[in-house]
Amino acid sequence: MKFSFRPTEGAFYELFTRAAENLVRGTELLNELALPDVDVQSVSERLTEVEHDSDQITHQLYKKINSAFITPFDREDIYQLGSQLDDVMDHLEAVGNLLYLYGLTKLPSLPREMHELVDVLDQQAKLTAEAMPRLRSMKDLEDYWIECNRLENEGDRAYRMLLVRLFSGEYDALTVLKMKEVADELEAACDAFEHVANTVETIAVKES
Repeated sequence: MKFSFRPTEGAFYELFTRAAENLVRGTELLNELALPDVDVQSVSERLTEVEHDSDQITHQLYKKINSAFITPFDREDIYQLGSQLDDVMDHLEAVGNLLYLYGLTKLPSLPREMHELVDVLDQQAKLTAEAMPRLRSMKDLEDYWIECNRLENEGDRAYRMLLVRLFSGEYDALTVLKMKEVADELEAACDAFEHVANTVETIAVKES
């Protein structure tokens, strides 16, 4: 029988779960941009509200790390996981803000590949939200990081095809520059989800 001297305090797990649930809220808001007659300003503002909430969660997590005598697993890993979850939210907010500020939703339609990237992010967000509560037991996590990494590869393919479309001559040069910046944030969000999954794998291996 394996014994552990680490506490099973739930506050850290609850904060990770809340942060991941905010990522689901973020990708759901980005999916609204595909709806007809969407209020893009409202989507952008709500994304900012979710991002602010995520910042508060991250601050609570850091405060908890600094005040806890013993943590459920390595402090460095807790800090890294919290920071990486926050990074994902920052990228999601940037996508919504740029689409609004650049007026890109006034185009007849956004590129199909952009919606494909948002769909990948939505899947990654839901996987991550489902995985965070399982950190408490460190069980049934392997399928999560394998699938999240597979989705990141899928996102990379969609990103490359999006670049092909952007530089095909279909759009004017200024629109290409604007959409390239949005595409980079979408791709960065996919990568950030993978970083979260890789950190969870590292934690699970250490604690096994």
